[in-house]
Amino acid sequence: MEKQRILIVHNYYQIPGGEDTVVENEQRMLEKHGHKTFLYSRNNSELNTLSKLQKICLPFSTVFNIKTYRQIKKIIKEKKIDIVHVHNTLNLISPSVYYAALRCKVPVVQTVHNFRLLCPSAVFYRDGHICEDCVKHGLWCAVKHKCYRNSRIQTLACAVNTKIHRMTGIYGKINYICLTEFNKKKLLQLKQVKQNKVFVKPNFVNPANNSLDSGQRKDRFIYAGRLDKLKGIKILFQAWKLFGKNAPELIVCGNGDMKEWCKEYIIENNLTSIKLMGFVPNVEVKRLIANSKALILPTQWYEGFPVSIIEAFSAGTPVICSDFGNTGNLVTEGITGCKFQHDSPDKLVQAVKKLKSDKNIYRTTSDEYKRRYTENQNYEMLIEIYKVLL
Repeated sequence: MEKQRILIVHNYYQIPGGEDTVVENEQRMLEKHGHKTFLYSRNNSELNTLSKLQKICLPFSTVFNIKTYRQIKKIIKEKKIDIVHVHNTLNLISPSVYYAALRCKVPVVQTVHNFRLLCPSAVFYRDGHICEDCVKHGLWCAVKHKCYRNSRIQTLACAVNTKIHRMTGIYGKINYICLTEFNKKKLLQLKQVKQNKVFVKPNFVNPANNSLDSGQRKDRFIYAGRLDKLKGIKILFQAWKLFGKNAPELIVCGNGDMKEWCKEYIIENNLTSIKLMGFVPNVEVKRLIANSKALILPTQWYEGFPVSIIEAFSAGTPVICSDFGNTGNLVTEGITGCKFQHDSPDKLVQAVKKLKSDKNIYRTTSDEYKRRYTENQNYEMLIEIYKVLL
């Protein structure tokens, strides 16, 4: 089969994130396998340079950017594009890319990195708890609670944008790549999205340099992420307090709003087994994960696709995680880690003890990485999706 010519479309946020890495990795992967790729991108840092008139017009161009529409059509025709693969459209590109591609009779696939098509804040979380009110009662619930950036006006703009494109039926005419089965299940709650247009393909990471068995690893566990309530840092520290004098070493990598709380909690409870490392470069975090018993993710929300999970898998390191959302979907009990009730420190302690007694889990974790999360496996999945679209 002739190699497809792919137009990759991505709107960068002002602060770089995981989506940007996925775009870069997939484009490099496709080109390595002989595909011709073209990147159409905008960066939200451009918002800082807009004139007053452009800022006034921004809510309208966020809904439909006529400049994007024309440029996408031009690229498709000049470069003879076979497939348009979209990652993010907010704020400058807008959903006009979908209309342009379909106008040119070229299939569109959207990688779903978050829950924005169902929730204006994109995270299904507000006021300290999981919230799916917009799915059950409508998008105006988000406006009421100022879910996007704590701004009623900005939330209204997001809600109107989504509502307009639902009304045009465009979401039922494009295809989707969800990163997990959990994401697919949530997306299908949008009634106009049909099951045969939704595919599941995870992200991938390159293999770690070393994979150790149980006996070679240090008797310690590692947390890597922001120090905040949303990430479950309180649950983690409360669990370590329950261990008492028999607590294993816990390495905590990262900074955040709860940094001072963490320091005080350690002193007040004499938790000498917890080591606060602050910011640690990613290379060093991977090394620590590779020789620890497990990575712990006690998240209190659904998450998107925590790349740290498959980075751990690539080193043969199992993951102890909350038993819901995408973490619960990515980790298989007894094969790649252990799951616990997300709001229970006691259940977390039990999960840690259970994993410590499992000597085979490092081999099965490594096997699962090789089966599902390598670059070669990812390429095969993506090409099968492209074949279906064509």
